[in-house]
Amino acid sequence: MKNMQSFSTLLTQCRILCLTTFTRLSALLQQIYHTVGNEAIFITDDLLYSVESIDDNSKQERFAMLVSERFSALLLGELIQIEGTDDDRISMNLTFSPEAIATFSNQLAKQLNYQSLIKNNLERIPRIIRPNDAIFQSEFTLALIEIISHDFYPISGQGRGEDDAIIGTVYACKLPSFCKSLETVLRQQIEQERLIDRVVTQIRQSLELSVILSTAVEQVRQFLRTDRLLIYQFNIEEKLGTNPKNNAGIKKKGCVTYEVRATEEIAPLLHYSEGTDCFVDVPSLEEKYSIGLTRDVEDIEIAYADSACFLEFLRRIQVRAKLIVPIVVKNRLWGLLIAHQCYHPRQWLDSEKTFLEAIAEHLAIAIYQAQLYAQLKRQKQNLEQRVSDRTAELHDALMSAQAANRAKSEFLAGISHELRTPLTCVIGMSATLLRLSFDRHRTKQLSVEKQKSYLQTIHDSGKHLLELIDDLLDLSVVEAGKAVLSVSIVSLSRLAYQCRQIIKQKADINGVKLDVEMQVDPKRDRFTADKRRLQQILLNLLSNAVKFTPAGGQVILRVWVEENTAIFQVEDTGIGIQEEQRSLLFEKFRQLDTSYHRNYEGMGLGLALTKQLVELHSGIIEVESTVDVGSVFTVRLPAQPLTLNEGKHEVGQKNAVTPQGRVVLIEDDEESAWTICDLLTAAGYQVVWLVEGTTAVMQIKILRPLVVIAAAQLPGIAGSEIVRVLRSEPTTKQIKIILLADSAIARDAFKSREAGANDYLAKPLQPERLLHKINSLIARQTPE
Repeated sequence: MKNMQSFSTLLTQCRILCLTTFTRLSALLQQIYHTVGNEAIFITDDLLYSVESIDDNSKQERFAMLVSERFSALLLGELIQIEGTDDDRISMNLTFSPEAIATFSNQLAKQLNYQSLIKNNLERIPRIIRPNDAIFQSEFTLALIEIISHDFYPISGQGRGEDDAIIGTVYACKLPSFCKSLETVLRQQIEQERLIDRVVTQIRQSLELSVILSTAVEQVRQFLRTDRLLIYQFNIEEKLGTNPKNNAGIKKKGCVTYEVRATEEIAPLLHYSEGTDCFVDVPSLEEKYSIGLTRDVEDIEIAYADSACFLEFLRRIQVRAKLIVPIVVKNRLWGLLIAHQCYHPRQWLDSEKTFLEAIAEHLAIAIYQAQLYAQLKRQKQNLEQRVSDRTAELHDALMSAQAANRAKSEFLAGISHELRTPLTCVIGMSATLLRLSFDRHRTKQLSVEKQKSYLQTIHDSGKHLLELIDDLLDLSVVEAGKAVLSVSIVSLSRLAYQCRQIIKQKADINGVKLDVEMQVDPKRDRFTADKRRLQQILLNLLSNAVKFTPAGGQVILRVWVEENTAIFQVEDTGIGIQEEQRSLLFEKFRQLDTSYHRNYEGMGLGLALTKQLVELHSGIIEVESTVDVGSVFTVRLPAQPLTLNEGKHEVGQKNAVTPQGRVVLIEDDEESAWTICDLLTAAGYQVVWLVEGTTAVMQIKILRPLVVIAAAQLPGIAGSEIVRVLRSEPTTKQIKIILLADSAIARDAFKSREAGANDYLAKPLQPERLLHKINSLIARQTPE
């Protein structure tokens, strides 16, 4: 207690009150102590005297100190005697400054002679003290007003005696200057509480951050009577320098976003951004701002005397004194609330600091509330956009489904027409031949020439039917991802002329001239690709060009090589394609105009299959067309890699790889079927997998495969029965047949040979053995 008097001189606004008032204020602090939490510390001079030996002179000094994270206050007093009265008086000071309270507690701890609980608590105070909570500050202020008004402004008729009233009047008359000062302080406190309440009310009623901040700045400036009040917002992170690895070059920047000036003569700072020349870079200061440090400067001429550049800057923007309070939003420094006194120094009071801190806390709430609202609006907009996009996607999907359904209907109508026409010819003419050629009761018989014409029509119709079925099967295999390239060395010139020879008859019938222009160096004539599928691509394009080119027109096939890519170009002088219909060219089951159904045959699968085969080679197909002028289809195919065995074969020699051909598999076990399909497809065979054995014979008659692989046991029919029926039909008796038998019945395999099968295999299958048997059977000229 030796330095209490010297410490009291550091505080301002000392008042002389009666001892009763001091006692009541001490009791008020004790009452708050019981409500702020377990970590609070409350120490009085009475508690200190009970554990420390204190002389009589020191006992004239009184204090009560409450410290907590939510509310802290220090009440200091010294007993005095006023001349002419016998009443006890006390010179009292009340402060809420965290710095002042921490300094007092440190000085008090040093005076204690030994380690005690009180000394431990005093040493803890600097670590737990924080700026006061606005709610507790308001409640304390209201209680202070009630205590002061009770002691100095007696009200008659409320239980006070005449002597008390006289004493109270004497007090008021004896201390007129104190009463006037107290009235001013109380009025300011009430006005401060009302202003904070208005700000809080506005925050609760509005989500417009700009309105809240601008209004608060205006009202706070008027209350503090400062020359300028502004908000400095940190909103930009700028990278200084060009080296992206230099992390030290990153600095937080900001600007003044709100400002209010007392007069127009004061320099405006709105939108002013800090420079980099004179600002003192003190990283620890920003960290302290982030935890709520309030910085006050009474006179810049004294505070920045050692920083001439920065001092000159402050003079230029007319700042003589300043009070800075951080605005911390969710533990992040958002900005600063700054009060400027422009023309003269100013001693900032604790009450002003506490008030500005309370305003900053409420503004932080408003800013966080506005951020949440903005985030909610963005989420709402994103959700609305997603709903809109999803609705558009569903609409597009619906349109696509409807278009696909229409295309499917058109395709079914087209394929039924395409299949019905040749079938009608086959059935009608064969019936005519049967009726007229073998009916002896008819006097008129068909001539040999007529019969030959009928047979030729039947043959052509059957061939056309087979082509349609082949297109459907090829497309289904490619789309299922089961197609595998059988790469070999191909002569581009020989392939081009072979395709011309195949299409030439059709071109001659249509009156179309068909030419080939080879632009390939003989040294680069060899190309690696799947020859069968490459031929199919060219035949589809040439056939399509001849079909849509009127008599007297021309179709040209050009072939050349660029680096490792072969280019095939088919140009015609046909009817052309409208621009808006080109995107439909390569769609399945799609023809460009229903009127073409009557003029041109086909199901609309040729170009779709061609595109699939081109992409199977990792190539691209392009089209250019002009209506009534013609079209140009260009195919670019990269050379395919050869395996070791494939690379040994030269063009013109007999290819020793697995023979190509169609194989029909009749198997209801899905796992076995997929294994066989994958094996044979990889070997270059075209595999048709049938599940139903009861309808297999009819489909085999149409497909005419080289080999039939049938399971010995099938639902509804035995594999041996299928073999018997196939061997009894003239059109199928030459087909090679392999039966798949379970190991349990392998001992009866000899029966399969008696039933007519060429060979058998026991399950589980050995892939190499199956492939060897198929190759061996196809290589033979006659069945066993």
